[in-house]
Amino acid sequence: MTTTETTKRAPIANRLYTGELSFDIVGRSRRWYAISAGLLAVAVLAILVRGLTLGIEFTGGSELTAPAPRADAATVTEVRGAVVGSGVAGAADPIVTAVGDDRIRVQTGDLTTAETNEVRDAVAAELGAPTDDITVQVVGPSWGEEITRKALLGLLLFLGGVVLFLSVAFEWKMAVAAIAALVHDIVATVGIYALVGFAVTPATVIGFITILGYSLYDTVVVFDKVRENTKGITAQNRLTYSEAANLAVNQTLVRSVNTSVIALLPIGAILFVGAGLLGAGTLKDLALALFIGVAVGTYSSVFIATPLLADLKEREPTLRALTRRVRARRGAVAAGAVSETAPGTPTGSRRPGAVTGRREVGETGERHQPQRSTRAQRRGGRPPGRR
Repeated sequence: MTTTETTKRAPIANRLYTGELSFDIVGRSRRWYAISAGLLAVAVLAILVRGLTLGIEFTGGSELTAPAPRADAATVTEVRGAVVGSGVAGAADPIVTAVGDDRIRVQTGDLTTAETNEVRDAVAAELGAPTDDITVQVVGPSWGEEITRKALLGLLLFLGGVVLFLSVAFEWKMAVAAIAALVHDIVATVGIYALVGFAVTPATVIGFITILGYSLYDTVVVFDKVRENTKGITAQNRLTYSEAANLAVNQTLVRSVNTSVIALLPIGAILFVGAGLLGAGTLKDLALALFIGVAVGTYSSVFIATPLLADLKEREPTLRALTRRVRARRGAVAAGAVSETAPGTPTGSRRPGAVTGRREVGETGERHQPQRSTRAQRRGGRPPGRR
């Protein structure tokens, strides 16, 4: 088996790590920026047009939980119709979901005690359940405002901690690139939430912070490899900063993909099997945030954070000079290769003083082979060539 065949059969992770196989991710940064810009435009449009469906934990309201013979889509539709038909103004647009296989949850706006009783009676009549078996929980708007304030405060503290950590552990340009990737993840995830129409609950906020931590972890792993590859890079003239950063992305690409797939499998099981098939509605808010965030976070770590970091670093004067030296060296090598193979050049001729590897070749291309001495010459001590 030849060396080329052995290289082709080597694992893709080894070929990416050694640079034998490389995807030009940093060099095509404009393409990834355009894709992200399109995704973020759709997300922002969804947020502005459809808006977020906030749970009663943020807006305040009443929540009723009733037992049901079967908690399926048909029952949810029937209960929703009964609540709307009760004529209560605060229950004109209720959120009705199935909780497990035998319970129905109804969330409405702020209701008075009399209005709550009317809605409870309508739900009990539709499900054929005693009114005493229907639990009622009232959430005041002030409590929802407090939850919202704390959620935003937690998010801001997290982002501030990220900037501080990356600035100390790496450099401020890495912090800027990482924050840009995190903002990208937040907007994309919130936009998809608006498109899907899932209610935003405290579990959703927990999911947001969790995925930001995951995205940051993935970004830091890539940045650590970038720092390793670019240490003392200005002392050579073979690679630019962007090329060294691109090598780092390729070296960590398989790890990022494998980690994301392993993380998405259990989250997907919770989202599609638990919430979709088993009706575990209490988990779908958290699962959707995690699923979207892990996928988008992996994309931003590879295609947004590192290319943006390379763009910021390439503006430094020392790295601009490095890029010019690398291009000049490659141009000289290319020009030398052309001159050696220019039309009309005799076979074996080259520039004066060049070394071919095994032996020196003169300017005329003539190869001087040493003369072999005879046995008599060796006995007589005469040098070869004399008779």
